[in-house]
Amino acid sequence: MNKMSIPKLIFSIAICQAAGIVGSLFTAPAIPGWYAKLDKPVFNPPNWIFGPVWIILYLLIGIALYLILVDKNKNKKIALWLFGIQLVLNSVWSIIFFGLQNPFYALIELVILWIAVLLTIWQFWKINAKAGALLLPYIAWGTFAMVLNYSIWQLNF
Repeated sequence: MNKMSIPKLIFSIAICQAAGIVGSLFTAPAIPGWYAKLDKPVFNPPNWIFGPVWIILYLLIGIALYLILVDKNKNKKIALWLFGIQLVLNSVWSIIFFGLQNPFYALIELVILWIAVLLTIWQFWKINAKAGALLLPYIAWGTFAMVLNYSIWQLNF
């Protein structure tokens, strides 16, 4: 890795971690109150799992972005737009679910987010297969989150 690429790597990881920080601003205050009172399915992980999982996922997502940014392929505009859209949608889910305390609308938003992530994977894969592959844990966790979100909505509303 040359010195010119280190700032892009730092930027790529930082922008993804920042999306997580935005989400956590709405998540953290709701955990001890509103979220604690919700009925949850038996497969709901303990609360402490979510932070480390998301930190790792945002790291992988950031590395994937970096691989696209430094790739010589000039046809990456759509991939980068999709990436930006899914990253914003990622933060918006926390705002809807925890901030607005609305699992139903969060579920709808999560379906849209899942589609955006899938399209991002597809576009990234066409440019750099490693970048696309780095997003596979993200869509797997997103699929789990969708099932969990749906279950919480069904159990409580």
